[in-house]
Amino acid sequence: MSQAIIYFGAALSVIWGIGHLMPTNNVVAAFGDISADNRNIITMEWIVEGVSLIFVGVLVALVTYVDPVNPVTSSVYGVSVIALLVLAVVSFSTGFKVKFLPFKMCPFVLVLSATLITAGWMS
Repeated sequence: MSQAIIYFGAALSVIWGIGHLMPTNNVVAAFGDISADNRNIITMEWIVEGVSLIFVGVLVALVTYVDPVNPVTSSVYGVSVIALLVLAVVSFSTGFKVKFLPFKMCPFVLVLSATLITAGWMS
């Protein structure tokens, strides 16, 4: 198992999650004059995706650090890869249609993170 590849995949997820959180106010403001409910829903979604990506990356890195050969670690890798791929599918079917480049990059970054974790796990 190549722990360095796993850590790189985990770090990519964390960095993308942090990058997701930073522009939250600007993203919500870009929707213009919308109701408070819609503003709260967009804010919530944006924060939830960022926190989810950070959580997946931190969890993968943590179990790798604690015991990279434990069966529970393998389960965490598997579930994390599935979660990243599900988020990639959602991003591809929604955000990929937006003309803003980071939205178009999102599915590819998530697939890359999942691929790196899988590659390190399977090696």
